[in-house]
Amino acid sequence: MIHKPKKRKSFFRAHRITCLVLLIFIYLITGATVPFMHFPKLRPDTVGDFEPAAFRKGAPGVDRAALLETNESAWEERIRLMARARERIVLSTFDMRPGESTMDILAMLLNRADKGVQVRILVDGFSGAVRMEGRALFYALSSHPNVEIRLYNPMNPLLPWKLQGRMHDKYVIVDDEAYILGGRNTFDYFIGTYTDKNVSRDREVLVYNTKPGSTETSLHELEAYFEQVWELKVCKSFHNNEDLAQKEKVKEQRALLEERYEELLRKAPELFEPEWDYAQHTYEAGSIHLISNPTGIYAKEPVVFYKLVQLMKGAQERVVIQSPYVVLNSYMCEELSLLKEAVPDIKILLNSVENGDNFVASSDYLRNKDRILETGIPLYEYDGGISNHAKSILIDDDLSVIGSYNLDLRSSYLDTELMLVVESRELNQELCGYMNEMEADSRRALMDGTYEVPKHVTVEEVPAWKRAAWSVVGFLLQPFRMLI
Repeated sequence: MIHKPKKRKSFFRAHRITCLVLLIFIYLITGATVPFMHFPKLRPDTVGDFEPAAFRKGAPGVDRAALLETNESAWEERIRLMARARERIVLSTFDMRPGESTMDILAMLLNRADKGVQVRILVDGFSGAVRMEGRALFYALSSHPNVEIRLYNPMNPLLPWKLQGRMHDKYVIVDDEAYILGGRNTFDYFIGTYTDKNVSRDREVLVYNTKPGSTETSLHELEAYFEQVWELKVCKSFHNNEDLAQKEKVKEQRALLEERYEELLRKAPELFEPEWDYAQHTYEAGSIHLISNPTGIYAKEPVVFYKLVQLMKGAQERVVIQSPYVVLNSYMCEELSLLKEAVPDIKILLNSVENGDNFVASSDYLRNKDRILETGIPLYEYDGGISNHAKSILIDDDLSVIGSYNLDLRSSYLDTELMLVVESRELNQELCGYMNEMEADSRRALMDGTYEVPKHVTVEEVPAWKRAAWSVVGFLLQPFRMLI
């Protein structure tokens, strides 16, 4: 009899703990999803403010452009461009992780900061919390007096309604000379050739300003966008404390980065040649302009999607859309159906679920593929063996659109996104070649659930459990599609 109250007390204590854990879980899930379970509509001023004609000027501008199609070229041009910095470097990225290529980039940034260059780095708050926090490698840079790092919307579990607000932009600006913009995050999966086992293909565009100081360069448009995001109240400093530089682990990491810089000089001296002429390695371009989403952290109107569709509707001959994956709602399906009617030749290239690297997006695609096919736009699923992360659009033979925007709900309604529209026939022709190669290694999805498969294409075998998991996850996530 003496022990019964203790057992009863223990039972109720355990019960209370279970309830508390359950309430916390419900609070986090509800807070992180309910505020976003709607799709904001376009405002009249957004619709009326867009002029497709502004994206063509029909004459050369001050900017020239080149594609960075390989991870090796992405690494080379970052090193080359940063080596030329004399005044300022801006780096904005969704995801920065420790790794070999990251060490190279940080070594370059530290060296430039030591020489008086002002370095500003903007990283999404999720990556900052998961990849950078507590790592002396990043403190070695952030503690430098000429370096400032900020995080966009740092993670705060106590405020779950802010957790979904993510910055998906990726670009590098150096002085008034040039910038790189596209879909690559800052780690070995996308940059460099340090590994051949866990990599992804991607694409960026390098834009070179032939007249530094000119008000006509698109570099100033990108820099103005950066300043707008940088000054947002949701952007917080990341350990920009010079006292950190005196800590032993930070000193060790700084010494390693200094050694790394010397290794780069020995390893790739050609990247440090001051006489390198970007004009000889870029294409002539006319108009170059940004298309961007609103920069706040909450659900937003689908500005990038809307403007891209309006731009594509003006095509006289063809449109080719490349996206890693496709996740659409009813509004987007309707708009793409109208686009199909407006453009004589249009297609979408994406990863097959077997070839892609986004399990959640694949689950939704399999469940809703029929709705996408009903738009009438042919779907070509890439089976080249390496996931393709590039986001690009070809419009006729003169416009190329490259950036961070995925053709999905998260990129349309939640994240900050950037797409650069480049008027250049030569750039368009090169990009067309890459897309043709991708299409050649793709199978076309048909309405009856079958495929047209080229003879040389081999589709990866997927175990039954994974296909079952795709089906289950695709069903369970339907109420939360706005987050995919």
